[in-house]
Amino acid sequence: MNQISRISKTHWNIIVIGGGQSGLATGYYLKHHHEDFIILNANEKPGDSWRKRWDSLRLFTPSQYDGLPGMPFDMKGGYFPTKNEMADYLDDYAEYFDLPVKNGVTVKLLEKAEDNFVVDCSIGRLTANKVVIASGTHPIPKIPEFAGEMSNNIHQIHSSQYINPDQIVAGPVLVVGAGTSGLEIAIEVGKRFPTFLSGKPNFHIPDFIFNYMGGLFWWIISHIITIKTPIGRKARKNILSHGGPLINISVPDLELAGVTRLSRVAGVRNGNPVFEDGKEGSFATIIWATGFKPDFSWIREDVCNENGWPLTDRGISTRVDGLYFIGMPFLFGLTSGFVGGVGRDAAFVTNHIHRNVTSSFSDM
Repeated sequence: MNQISRISKTHWNIIVIGGGQSGLATGYYLKHHHEDFIILNANEKPGDSWRKRWDSLRLFTPSQYDGLPGMPFDMKGGYFPTKNEMADYLDDYAEYFDLPVKNGVTVKLLEKAEDNFVVDCSIGRLTANKVVIASGTHPIPKIPEFAGEMSNNIHQIHSSQYINPDQIVAGPVLVVGAGTSGLEIAIEVGKRFPTFLSGKPNFHIPDFIFNYMGGLFWWIISHIITIKTPIGRKARKNILSHGGPLINISVPDLELAGVTRLSRVAGVRNGNPVFEDGKEGSFATIIWATGFKPDFSWIREDVCNENGWPLTDRGISTRVDGLYFIGMPFLFGLTSGFVGGVGRDAAFVTNHIHRNVTSSFSDM
């Protein structure tokens, strides 16, 4: 049974914080190296972080690029898995490889005391020689301050709270943010309510590239769009600032759904949103699909830059020895943020942990 029901000790060589795809991929390689480790998962099952997202969500990459190390995603090529199919896959993955996952554990703080890391969590005080942070960015919804000036008659939610159109107050809906989530939510809500999308859409990767270039395109974004190349470093800066490219959805899809595009929201007037072109709009609901900002304040060490992102060399902390990060956007390349891309980062980090050298993975 992979989900250990109780803990028989309080010290491990390695503690992995996070039991989603990044933590499980890390666990796969740590087990391959016969390391002493435990995975702390805040949810009741490894796949629950996917189950909690909106009902109609599908992965934006096809199934052949959605598997973790050692276990392909068992769906026909070209199929875009649902969120629950992805969740079930992660549960099965943890079970199949008998990974030592401890579910329902929330971590309160992490600090280094002499030669050990101390993890203060809901089951007590644990220690480790090394720690891998695979819990994502512990994100805080990024909502502009002027949202608090909107009329109380406007129902406001962040995209992380969106489940389905039943949450929407009848009347015009404004979706703010033109990344993948914003477009998908706007199209769905637009089937039931007059819907408007505010913002400039991110760069769109045409569907035919995945459909017809397939493996070649995946190789390009895996090996060319990385921190090792000028084009990759430029892409990284843009993605960390504005979000990833649009995949499997585009502006023409908005037009087909009858969604009206508006300029960026610039402020508030008379309790209503005002746009960059000076126009004022009246809406019953605003959905802020404006992304997240990272929060690593629970790590009581100086590990982040001025923007809140961990300072690492391909996931190896450059500030604290023995501390690692997996699952960060563009940790090494564009695919670091994709389910099918976390395995490469996990392999690199776990190899460093096991051998304390990086040369054998330097050209991955």
